[in-house]
Amino acid sequence: MLARVLSSALVGVEARVVDVEVDIARGLPAFTTVGLAETAVRESRERVKAAVTNSGFLFPNDRITVNLAPADMRKEGTGFDLPVALGVLMATGMVPEGATAGFLVCGELALDGRVKPVRGVLAMAMEARRRGMNAVLVPHANRVEASVVRGLRVYAVNSLSEAVGFLRGIQSLVPEPPFEGMSPELVAYPIDFSDIAGQDHAKRALEIAASGRHNLLTLCSI
Repeated sequence: MLARVLSSALVGVEARVVDVEVDIARGLPAFTTVGLAETAVRESRERVKAAVTNSGFLFPNDRITVNLAPADMRKEGTGFDLPVALGVLMATGMVPEGATAGFLVCGELALDGRVKPVRGVLAMAMEARRRGMNAVLVPHANRVEASVVRGLRVYAVNSLSEAVGFLRGIQSLVPEPPFEGMSPELVAYPIDFSDIAGQDHAKRALEIAASGRHNLLTLCSI
């Protein structure tokens, strides 16, 4: 059976949608990942297998092929763990077919099934909104980052079993509220620029970057 879950890959500082296709067929047990996947992505098969088993689900003892499309774009990082695992469970009928329609999904899996944070969630959420998608399913630790993007429902999960329960409709998740900015308590620091002796050029650069919302790269030499 073939299952499809949408995820994303970082290309520079932007995200691109990736189709995670999972096919399970009869044959000698194997787990093959194709689609220009780098080492961390190919290693996901070990994390996915352990996470599925340790979450109480049956991992199929068949030939599994995972295709990450488009195949000519390099895929990096560990964010494909969760969509691959959900694709495997969808292909075996443990998650309803099409349950992730309208979602972008990302997350790294620990061997016990916990969902760990990944890079690029803000870019992923922005790409989801640009594509007109309804929601994202992200690690709980990335929930605030994703909620910065308006007009998108952000669902955060702590574990694979929680994600499966949500997609099967037996566990409810409340969308994260939109990010409203930092509270005054978070922006009150005990140290001020006036406490720093010298470094006038560095302080001036920081002030300009902050006022114009520019990026800043600081190099230190010892």
